[in-house]
Amino acid sequence: MIEGPITFDRFARWGLVAGGIVLVFVVLHYLSAVLLPFFVAWLFAYLLYPVVKFIQYRLKVKVRAVAIVLAMIIMLAVIAGILWLIIPPLFDEFGRFTTLVTRYLKHVTHTESIPGALQEWMHNNSKDIERFLKSDNFISTMKETAPRLFNFMGQTMNFAMSIIASFITLLYMFFILLDYEYLSEKWIKIFPKKTRPFWQELMSDVEKALNNYIRGQGLVAMTMGILFIIGFLIIGFPMAIGLGILIGILDMVPYLHTFALIPTAFLAAMKAAETGQNYWVVLASAVAVFAIVQVIIDAIVTPKIMGKQMGLNPAVLLLSLSVWGAILGFIGLIIALPATTLLISYWERYVTKDTSRDDATSPDISPTPSTAHSPKKT
Repeated sequence: MIEGPITFDRFARWGLVAGGIVLVFVVLHYLSAVLLPFFVAWLFAYLLYPVVKFIQYRLKVKVRAVAIVLAMIIMLAVIAGILWLIIPPLFDEFGRFTTLVTRYLKHVTHTESIPGALQEWMHNNSKDIERFLKSDNFISTMKETAPRLFNFMGQTMNFAMSIIASFITLLYMFFILLDYEYLSEKWIKIFPKKTRPFWQELMSDVEKALNNYIRGQGLVAMTMGILFIIGFLIIGFPMAIGLGILIGILDMVPYLHTFALIPTAFLAAMKAAETGQNYWVVLASAVAVFAIVQVIIDAIVTPKIMGKQMGLNPAVLLLSLSVWGAILGFIGLIIALPATTLLISYWERYVTKDTSRDDATSPDISPTPSTAHSPKKT
């Protein structure tokens, strides 16, 4: 695998490269809060670029800035539509839950006014309450709770800052899309000339693998969401459409949709309380939908769409998310897929020299940014 003798000069270069890689990781970790909007914007720009091309060249919108604005409006409309299908039904279920709890408390306390019953209880136990407020246990509890309260206030401020960062992300995305072809072609100039062919081939492999994965896994996730919607509608499960869409979105990372079992258990309890059915029967029917859809996806859909050599193995993908997330935080989760694909492509092309992966996958016939917009030379 290693050609030529290992000289001191070669060993020193390897050390410098390793040190440079470590330095890059340290800088990324230190500047993660600043770089996060940029990485998120680049990810969305990568996904939105085909829509911008379609609007600009198929719909004949000549001005690139107008095409970008229209594409961003479409993206925001799709996100708003998804949220509209998920959040309002969720609030309705919480409203029903509040009603059920209130009805249960009225039944237990044998009163029609819960605030009145609470006020009467406080009046009858005023001395005990006063004694508890003056006790050492209450004071120590308050001392422990105060830092958590400030922590919650800090998280609220972080949420407000995240809203501001989202606007910055939209600006980043707009300017990236405005010069997407230029940035896609000129990034290679950050490397020395003699190493540019190496990086060009490597990034070509990464781009092909990313395109294959995003297209394939997107189709798998969409199919899974549709199957879950159909299954939940058949058993009459609450929030069938919203829950199915949520599961489809989560499945963009394979098997992440299993976390949807948590809201599913809550919704099963809601249905059992409203209809009087046995909770375990309702939950078992929902779990049966999970099992049937998973079998269909694993046995039929995934092999047909993804193929044996397309994308990353789900276990490798989950491991890469864990490792990159532990190293670089949320930025690591964003760059996990391209970074892992880069490492795998390097290993297969330059270490094992295995090209069977390239032969097995179908070639990407879509025009690259450099050829799609350059005039034909005569």
